[in-house]
Amino acid sequence: MRVFVTGATGFIGSAVVRELLDAGHEVTGLARSDASAEALRAVGAGVHRGDLADPATLAEGAAAADGVAHLAFIHDFSGSFDFAAACAADLRAVEAIGAALEGSDRPFVMASGTALLPPGRVNTEEDTAAPESFGAIRARGEDAAVALADRGVRSAAVRFPPTVHGRGDHGFIAMLVALAREKGFSGYVGDGANHWPAVHRSDAGRLVRLALESASAGSRLHAVGEESVPFRDVAAAIGRHLDLPVRSVAPEEAESHFGWLGHIVPLDVPASNTLTRKWLSWEPTGPGLLEDLEEGHYFSASA
Repeated sequence: MRVFVTGATGFIGSAVVRELLDAGHEVTGLARSDASAEALRAVGAGVHRGDLADPATLAEGAAAADGVAHLAFIHDFSGSFDFAAACAADLRAVEAIGAALEGSDRPFVMASGTALLPPGRVNTEEDTAAPESFGAIRARGEDAAVALADRGVRSAAVRFPPTVHGRGDHGFIAMLVALAREKGFSGYVGDGANHWPAVHRSDAGRLVRLALESASAGSRLHAVGEESVPFRDVAAAIGRHLDLPVRSVAPEEAESHFGWLGHIVPLDVPASNTLTRKWLSWEPTGPGLLEDLEEGHYFSASA
C-alpha cells in the first residue's frame, strides 16, 4: 500500500513508518517543517507538506494514498495547553480524511487512548467513554472515525495507553523522571494503588501496521502490552534509579505537585488486549514498563 501517515516523525509515528517500510509498503509522511521533511527522507519515506491545523492538506494526502494512519495530535505540554481545542482539531482532521476516503473501502487507522474510558475497572475494546466524562471530548474523534465504516471506509481506532515507552520516549514517564529530579522525590497519589496499562513502542508500531493491513471496518483496538501496572511500582522504580525517596502526594495536592499531570497520574484505567490479540493475531513481545525502566535509559544523561 501507499500509506499516508500524520505524526510520522513522532515517537510512535516513526516506529509505525519503520514497520510499514520493512513490510514493503510505501510511506508518505505529513511534514510541517523542513526538519520533519528531512527526517522522513532520511528513512526512505516520501513527504507531504501540510499542517494538522489545515484539514485541506490532510485531505490531499489521504486522497493520494491507499490507506491512512492518523497518529498526530496537538500536544502542548505547557500550562496553557488547551485540551478541548486540540480535540476539536483532531475531530476536524478525522472528518477531512474521512471525506477524502469515503466510498473507497480504503483503510483508515486513527490514534485514540485507553485513558478516555471509565476508570476503576478493566476496560475492553467494546467499552466506550461515558458521555459526561472528560474523556468524551477526545472520544469524539474516535467515534467519528469508527462511524466512517458506514460510509465505505475500513476505519479503525487504535487506543494507546497513557505510556508508550521505550528508548527516546519524551512522554509521561520521561516527564515523571524529570519531575522527581526537580522535586527531590518520586511521587504517587494517595496509596498509589491505581493502575496504568502500558505498551512498548515496538509493539505499538506493529499493531498499527496490522490494523492498516487487516482490521475490520469499525474496529476499536487496544495497543496494550500490559493490562495493569501499579503506579506505585512505577514511582518506586524511578526513585530507586535516581536514589531519591518515594512519597505519597495527597489527592488534593496532586495538581500543585504534578502540574497538569496531576489529572493523569492518579488515573486507574486498566485495559484488556484480549480481543485485539484475537482479531489481528498480535502478540506483544517488547519489554514491560518496569523492565524498560530497569534498563536505565530513562535515567541517562542524554534522556
